[in-house]
Amino acid sequence: MSEERMTAAPAPAPAPAIGAGLEVRIARFGDPSVFEIGPATVAAPGPGEILLRQDSIGVNFIDVYHRAGLYALPMPAVIGVEGAGVVEAVGADVTTVAIGDRVVYGGAVGGYATRRLLPAWRAVRLPDAVSAEAAAALWLKGLTAHMLLTRTCSVGPGTVLLVHAAAGGLGAVLVRWAKRLGATVIGTVGSEAKAEIARGLGADQVVVGRDADFATAVRAATNGLGADYAIDGIGGATLLRTFDAVRKFGTVASVGQAAGPIPPIRVEEIGPMRSLSLARPSVMAYAADEATYRRASADLLAAMAEGIMAEIGARYPLAEAARAHADLEAGRTVGSVILLP
Repeated sequence: MSEERMTAAPAPAPAPAIGAGLEVRIARFGDPSVFEIGPATVAAPGPGEILLRQDSIGVNFIDVYHRAGLYALPMPAVIGVEGAGVVEAVGADVTTVAIGDRVVYGGAVGGYATRRLLPAWRAVRLPDAVSAEAAAALWLKGLTAHMLLTRTCSVGPGTVLLVHAAAGGLGAVLVRWAKRLGATVIGTVGSEAKAEIARGLGADQVVVGRDADFATAVRAATNGLGADYAIDGIGGATLLRTFDAVRKFGTVASVGQAAGPIPPIRVEEIGPMRSLSLARPSVMAYAADEATYRRASADLLAAMAEGIMAEIGARYPLAEAARAHADLEAGRTVGSVILLP
């Protein structure tokens, strides 16, 4: 018998270890009381996947929309779309990251957990100088800002930009990044305390008060013309009022509805009298395209190196996700909110 026949075939490599931990899930839509906390077992990563141990998890209004059923998910569900941590295992053919790498991701549902499976292409390696908390606080908001300031409308020197909730998680990133691009930024906030935050971020002018006549203030600051571009994450009745703050042939981006559902809007409200362009862009759609995601992620890392970071306004244990949601919805938070596993 030949040596080849006498040698036993090598044993197959052991499968990556199974991850275990906790997850916060929902079995029905509703208020924060629908959250359930329980143990979770994560399967070994398959081809093109990684197993991530999460060190920090971002909280966003899209999480609220998923929990409430505004953007419905199949039940039961683990919500949350961004986080940062350490790669614990990799599936077959994964070459972009390795076990032990520190990474951040955005745009993948399933984040409220200590461990999770993730498509490897979404994992972006973090520089040593960037903490998991800083990355998770910024990533989805940074991708959203990139979408809004480069794709939805190109912002640069000479652009007058109106940002609602300028001291909030997304608003703070928008103010900083728009100023980096050379824009003039007018922000709206709900209190004088938040106005001080917005001014500290670089806002050129801040309109204070939930019921303030911001449209008149914006026109007064622009010689009656209005802003070139407005970003509205408030929704409710605010969006229609935002139209009045924007010049003819300007652009309005509607990116959320923190104040409640947006009433139906007749096309005549957009034009021809106002002659506006209205956009309803989705960061989830933006981040779902791999080429776009990679390009935006590279730009976001460069922006972070230049000081574009998110202010962490509140930290909560993962088990207190319900309290984090309640505080976010009530407007009791400023900056970004994160969960710590």
